[in-house]
Amino acid sequence: MNQQRGRGLFMALSEQDFSAIAEVGVRVGVNLQPGQKLWVNASTAHAPVVRAIAAAAYRAGAKDVTADFHDELLGKIRLTEAPEEGLCEFRQWLADGMEAEAKGGTAFLSVVGSDPDLLADVPSERISMSMKAHHQAMAKFIPYLMAHRAAWSVISAPAPAWAAKVFPADSPDGAMNKLWQAIQQASRVDGSDPIAAWRAHIAQLQARVRWLNELHIARLSYRSQTSDLEIALPLTHQWVASGQARAVGYPTSPNIPTEEVFTLPLRDGVNGTVQSTKPLSHAGQLIEDIAVTFKDGRIVSYTASRGLNALREVIETDEGSHFLGEVALVPVDSPISRSGILYYNTLFDENASCHLAIGAAYPTTLTDGGEVEGDADLLKKGANASMTHVDFMIGSADLSIDATTTDGRTVPVFRSGNWAQAL
Repeated sequence: MNQQRGRGLFMALSEQDFSAIAEVGVRVGVNLQPGQKLWVNASTAHAPVVRAIAAAAYRAGAKDVTADFHDELLGKIRLTEAPEEGLCEFRQWLADGMEAEAKGGTAFLSVVGSDPDLLADVPSERISMSMKAHHQAMAKFIPYLMAHRAAWSVISAPAPAWAAKVFPADSPDGAMNKLWQAIQQASRVDGSDPIAAWRAHIAQLQARVRWLNELHIARLSYRSQTSDLEIALPLTHQWVASGQARAVGYPTSPNIPTEEVFTLPLRDGVNGTVQSTKPLSHAGQLIEDIAVTFKDGRIVSYTASRGLNALREVIETDEGSHFLGEVALVPVDSPISRSGILYYNTLFDENASCHLAIGAAYPTTLTDGGEVEGDADLLKKGANASMTHVDFMIGSADLSIDATTTDGRTVPVFRSGNWAQAL
């Protein structure tokens, strides 16, 4: 009965209810250009959101909008019941089609918002088989996203099981209402002019990017009760954030919401220990209390109080998944962090906390990233390559970060979890 009421509330939300977040996803997220095509990936539960996106896209001058729907419960049935040989295959026709669309200039917008515990009872090994097959089939498409040679972004919408996880003490209707309100606030679409709000926010992020790039950082030192970590940065690293010009030729905002500025570590330049400060929801499973030790960049030991098998599958994905690909800075006084809500969704939780990413680096975090041609070239430049990219949160109110610059200065970057210097 309660589940039906929760679903009923969601179905009562119409395209009009999602018009503001759809508009931001189209105009800010992928920054859709007149005459461009849009590919939308979403759960069948989010059909009203996709219809709102299509309307916004056509108003922006889209040539065509493709809706690529998936059913999460059907996906779980496959992971549970399919033979292993089936899990080790992916629809190559779809991968080839997406590559062709990316090559032709199509933009890609995803809608996320699923049950964080959806696959809790599915063996991690089976999930990993399926994900590896997916990544391998998409090997020619994924570089378009990682190098931002195709415009892409992610927005979110509520779902009953997700709402119940975030607000367990509330009724299904109450939880859905709270989650939708929180999503709108975090995504800056709750005001009278969301586009203007995003322009102002992007300007602040870009000011922080300029400050960090002007420091010419050689190494970052992390200190807290749970972390003692040194991260060297490549000489050709650069900090990036939402609203930055991309290889597609215009600025985009890959994540809605976003509070981060980020770069990449030197592949073999990470040493020390770090612990997660928020649960990680990955592939329908929760991983909690992650603790990782690095030596010369490589993960040499790791533990988790929950989801250890899932963490193991992430780290053992390939050789590159034993190294880091991203270093992201987010203050604890960011709006999402101040809300006090644990979303069990990386799109939100990573924007409430400093975080690191296991796996591939974004070529755009190198000043000469536009010249990168394949994984081998990325490795030559000191960056990491992998078929996976998984963020985990490490920010806390007692975190201090110091930068050692290339000319030997020590500059405070974070104190007590926040930026050490106002801009």
